[in-house]
Amino acid sequence: MIIVSVLIPAHNEDATILEILRKVKAVTYTGVKFEVLVIDDGSNDRTIELLEANPDLYGQLIKMPQNGGKGAAVKAGLAAATGDYIIFQDADLEYDPADFAKMLYPVVEHQADVVMGSRFIAPQYMRVSYFWHKVGNYLITFIFNILNNTTFTDVYSCYLMFRRDLIYAENLRTYGWEQHAEILSIVTQRGKVFYEVPISYHGRTYEDGKKIRAHHTIAVIWTMIKMRLFG
Repeated sequence: MIIVSVLIPAHNEDATILEILRKVKAVTYTGVKFEVLVIDDGSNDRTIELLEANPDLYGQLIKMPQNGGKGAAVKAGLAAATGDYIIFQDADLEYDPADFAKMLYPVVEHQADVVMGSRFIAPQYMRVSYFWHKVGNYLITFIFNILNNTTFTDVYSCYLMFRRDLIYAENLRTYGWEQHAEILSIVTQRGKVFYEVPISYHGRTYEDGKKIRAHHTIAVIWTMIKMRLFG
């Protein structure tokens, strides 16, 4: 039996938190058990209220004392996780947990250390979104592949699954959008078997609450370079 820890950071996601948790709970895979951890990052809407009223939808609720950003929530989740593998799940509905099965296949069948879900290799569907976001993603992915001698197509997808023993939460040094680059750099350097699978994507607009901006790319690229050159 493989245990997969699903980490769900949430900040003011009362409109979607229960639906995403129900989608996660509906996922089954032979030989796999899920440990669902929700990390509330100082929400001031009804997120906590809804979570506390529905404890059957998750295994553990971690309440951050104040809003520290997604990076702080991720570190708290990693520190509390006990599974063999980690997978990240955003609390909005951009990514569909039904794709967990695709992520798990290389783990169960090929003992993958790292599995990346790609929005750019024949997804079933993908919402048309911002042109410059796609350009930025291609640039980040291109640089990461050069630095790490890999062939990923979508390194900034939310769906990243990796062996938990490849990383230690207390050693992570970043807290912003660049933390994903730090984590992927570490697990790629320490792991040996990497896979990528197609996933679908229902991206949010800025009006819907999307937060990432062009200037975040600078910190992401610098983090990738630092991790490759200095570890």
